[in-house]
Amino acid sequence: MLQIDDVLAAAGRLEGVAHRTPVLTSRTLDEALGASVFLKAENFQRMGAFKFRGGYNAVNSLTEAERARGVVAFSSGNHAQAVALAARLHGCRATIVMPTDAPALKLAATRGYGAEVVLYDRYKEDRAAIATRLVQEQGAHLIPPFDDLRVMAGQGTAALELLQDTGPLDALIVCAGGGGLLSGCAVAAKHLAPGIRVYGAEPERGDDMRQSLRAGRIVSIDVPRTICDGQQTQAVGRHTFEVIQALVSDVLTVPDPVVVEAMRFAFERMKVVLEPSGACALAALMHHRDQFRGQRVGLTLSGGNIGADRFVALLSGAERVD
Repeated sequence: MLQIDDVLAAAGRLEGVAHRTPVLTSRTLDEALGASVFLKAENFQRMGAFKFRGGYNAVNSLTEAERARGVVAFSSGNHAQAVALAARLHGCRATIVMPTDAPALKLAATRGYGAEVVLYDRYKEDRAAIATRLVQEQGAHLIPPFDDLRVMAGQGTAALELLQDTGPLDALIVCAGGGGLLSGCAVAAKHLAPGIRVYGAEPERGDDMRQSLRAGRIVSIDVPRTICDGQQTQAVGRHTFEVIQALVSDVLTVPDPVVVEAMRFAFERMKVVLEPSGACALAALMHHRDQFRGQRVGLTLSGGNIGADRFVALLSGAERVD
């Protein structure tokens, strides 16, 4: 299982490479929720999301011989950009499997970092199978988006920095897709504040992690139809679930309209742009505010990779959100 030493080693690799993102606060938010809230702004991370931490740590952990053969990843967007950028920084080739409906901004950025993109239909094709075939054809190294100890360790450095900056917290809420960020952050948070309660946050229509935690086993679902494109995973990872079972108190779900409310609040009151998945933890705190009243709560603003047109469409109601 992932250990704190793995997260600390990742922090060493990332020092001077990843941004130490700010911890934001808002008196308006605190007063509205009756809590003291500390927001780790990973939307200001390199390539616009926390994913750079895990992607860089994974690529940097490879030997020179392994990097010379290139890397392969599959992602709806942020992990794609992270691995593409990390590969570019290390001078190695990257091939990324992305869905045809990936946000245009994320697709363009991935190609802009120099990666070759292979497109697939997320509702009809198996991205992991496509990536495995590419690995076999190219002799490259696979870097999964979440179920990889090096990726998990890199993501955990976000919580390591958060608690170093804030001191002890009562609770930590982390957005959850496949569980890479949640599991890494849980290990880091429990090391620095053993009494902290760690929660995942995911869209109601994509509650595979919540179902898995309560069933005591990994539960798979159909590809969820949610505005949170970074959380359209079908199942939590094996390595991530091991950590989540041991360290996470619960998974909070949130309807898509509340995610849009969180995006609007962050933009209007804090002058911060968030993509839907990046706002999920904030939305979960807003939606479940009663159980956190009077507490010191940390959460992740996990990404800000959204185009202007879609951002406006979501906040104006032009894009329908059920």
